[in-house]
Amino acid sequence: MTPKYKRVLLKLSGESLAGEEKHGIDFDTVLRFCQPIKTLNDMGVEIAIVVGGGNFWRGRSSGKMDRTRADHMGMLATAINALGVCDALEQLDLQVRVQTAITMQQIAEPYIRNKAIRHLEKGRILVFGCGTGNPFFSTDTAAALRAAEIDADIILKATMVDGVYDSDPKTNPNAKKYDRVSFQEVLNNDLKVMDGTAAAICRENHLPIIVFSLENPDNIVAAVCGENIGTLVE
Repeated sequence: MTPKYKRVLLKLSGESLAGEEKHGIDFDTVLRFCQPIKTLNDMGVEIAIVVGGGNFWRGRSSGKMDRTRADHMGMLATAINALGVCDALEQLDLQVRVQTAITMQQIAEPYIRNKAIRHLEKGRILVFGCGTGNPFFSTDTAAALRAAEIDADIILKATMVDGVYDSDPKTNPNAKKYDRVSFQEVLNNDLKVMDGTAAAICRENHLPIIVFSLENPDNIVAAVCGENIGTLVE
């Protein structure tokens, strides 16, 4: 297999790291996801990862709590996940750096664009934590922003669904799956790919997204090698 893309950004949801436990980090699950990342690294692909925090905390569902404080708590949850993914990758003998949008110098580097790109050029894997560092922005927006900043060729959005549908396939057995869809259609039809801010960043920067299922972790390698899986948003 030959990689189609040289530099990619992989978006992992926090929920995916929880495995069947549905909460916290299931380390065996994280290791399974990291195996194809090692395969890509061995193939010379430059890889950055953005992690969500929903397995620990979801700011938007925190009820009467102040939204800014709730989102800050969510950013800390993503930092926990970033360190967990880093540890799993290091156990596979990979060189990894964690960079966070909120300074926590005892445990991670601060996000600096030029330093991030240098790490990638040296073959290190980057894990980004703390989203954008700002409340009211999702980790999907962080993925789009970081991908644009590091000049990634594509965003790989690994989900629990095998692509983009015109309605929820869990509740509508007749939901139609798209093989290819435009960002304009995503925004106009409110398709559940990522939030509108993230989709707009990708559209303005001509940054395509592949949405695919993480049920088979090898889909990560297949997507980077240009196989026809999931849905291509461009």
